[in-house]
Amino acid sequence: MAIQLKLLYTSTLKHGKQGKPPIFNISTPPTLQSSGAVRPILPKDAASALNSEGFILLDVRPAWEREKARVSGSMHVPLFVKDMDNSPITLLKKWVHFGYIGLWTGQNFTMINPDFVGQVEIAVPYKDAKLLVACGEGLRSMMAASKLHGGGYRNLGWLAGGFNRANDGDFPDVEGTEKLQYATIGGVSYYFLQLLILLQAVGERS
Repeated sequence: MAIQLKLLYTSTLKHGKQGKPPIFNISTPPTLQSSGAVRPILPKDAASALNSEGFILLDVRPAWEREKARVSGSMHVPLFVKDMDNSPITLLKKWVHFGYIGLWTGQNFTMINPDFVGQVEIAVPYKDAKLLVACGEGLRSMMAASKLHGGGYRNLGWLAGGFNRANDGDFPDVEGTEKLQYATIGGVSYYFLQLLILLQAVGERS
């Protein structure tokens, strides 16, 4: 059953990917990591970084993911926001997105938050602040870290693998209705996940 959960989890992440990320005129995240400009931090080490090293947890997930589960006291500035444009071309894109991705994952059709860096600067105006950038799977937070580095932030951490790789207890104070590692899962796949969790619980009791 654990294997089935892992397969569903992996499939959900594949279906839930955003489109190709835009090209930024700044260093790519892998280059930033290899140069030491962005420090990868595993979920199991995140609590220590937050409590002992003074990092601020910056959650860049969309609002609908954060509502399901979030770390208490974390700061929220979404990298992607819901695309509210209703032009004919965008509506067509939304229908295609819903058929291929939205129905399965529950993800909305999104666009890059044009005010992302500015909103972070309002919340954390000091560019020497330690920011641990996090998302569900680690991809969006890599993009966010790249944008923040381009905006002048130099003490950046990246939650390697995202919240999806977290285990129970990695973040002791979690709010919301779901487990932190399942908050990315939505749509039809969410109900499959709940069914598998139920079957797993029944199997453990029998």
